[in-house]
Amino acid sequence: MKLLNDFRLILLLCLTLGLAPFFPEPHLWGKLKWIAGGATGMQPKDWFDVLLHGLPWVLLIRVIIVKLTSKKAL
Repeated sequence: MKLLNDFRLILLLCLTLGLAPFFPEPHLWGKLKWIAGGATGMQPKDWFDVLLHGLPWVLLIRVIIVKLTSKKAL
């Protein structure tokens, strides 16, 4: 569980897995635009891809909220 609270590791995951591939645009950004456009034609592998690239960002948001709301630093 300590890994899920390691801010540096999660930030590294966000900058690598969360944004990869970087060119022509981050993969997650393209998938989010696809979902915002109605997700027409998305297959299960595309949803798994969103989960894979989005999980580091969810963990980062969680760690930030935990650090801001707890009195004891993790």
